[in-house]
Amino acid sequence: MDLRDIHTPVLLERCIELLAPALGGDSPVVVDATLGMGGHTEALLERFPALTVIGLDRDTDALRIASERLARFGDRLRPVHTVYDGIAGAIEECGFARVDGILFDLGVSSLQLDVADRGFAYAQDAPLDMRMDQSGGVTAAAVLATYGEGDLRRIFERYGEEKLAGRYARAIIQARGQEPIERSGQLVEILQKATPAALKNAGHPAKRVFQALRIEVNAELAALETALPAALDALAVGGRLVVMSYQSLEDRLVKRVLAQAVRSTAPAGLPVELPEHAPQFRLVVKGAEMASDDEKLRNPRATPVRLRAAERVKDAA
Repeated sequence: MDLRDIHTPVLLERCIELLAPALGGDSPVVVDATLGMGGHTEALLERFPALTVIGLDRDTDALRIASERLARFGDRLRPVHTVYDGIAGAIEECGFARVDGILFDLGVSSLQLDVADRGFAYAQDAPLDMRMDQSGGVTAAAVLATYGEGDLRRIFERYGEEKLAGRYARAIIQARGQEPIERSGQLVEILQKATPAALKNAGHPAKRVFQALRIEVNAELAALETALPAALDALAVGGRLVVMSYQSLEDRLVKRVLAQAVRSTAPAGLPVELPEHAPQFRLVVKGAEMASDDEKLRNPRATPVRLRAAERVKDAA
């Protein structure tokens, strides 16, 4: 199968436009912190002939596919098997002190969604795995088998913002007493039966629960909370960070980190801001940008995206 048939990079042109001003040097370096199947990286390598991309991914299948797909670029692509909170170590491992651009395309990759037996999609019956890195870690089935009712409710509320979290947690505890919950089809059936009739048409009952399980299994928010400050620290002056989020929990975290980065450190009431208190970063996108209606039609996975970006304007004092 041609990978271009199953993978259309989200906001590709906008990402390149935002990163381009930072890539004018003799040998610029970009970190694609979520390499996936390499769509964004491919376009960057094609358009900037002197560019090197450090491509991070925890998914060994994604790294293999991207490496094969982009083999024609030789060592201009440096694939690294790591979660994106390992960004600082990956940059050092590849022999660089600072980088000129960093791109985060968060959420689930096309590969993970489209391969049914990974268990990410509630619309397809498959084993409840949900691990982005299948070389280790706890599966979603193990979470459902071992977590208590209170813990299940907590993750459904926190990571899925699910109003029926308690109801769904109780239903899962009752159901697993009859048989192990090992497939997505089983879980969907349990959730559908536990959903009040009045709410049957208020969106698929499994959507937020599956999101919550995926985030728990992969510790996504904890990794992102560590990765964003590390990414900002790794940027050279003039370097740019671009982040695409697909759900509100991610976007709120990105917004908070960037707001802190562009804030002056001057004490309150100081009549003049001293240079050492000036922000190290500036926002290059006002608020969060969304995909155009045309792009949403061409690529439905762009529908929930929220893009934010910042540029380093000075080094730390």
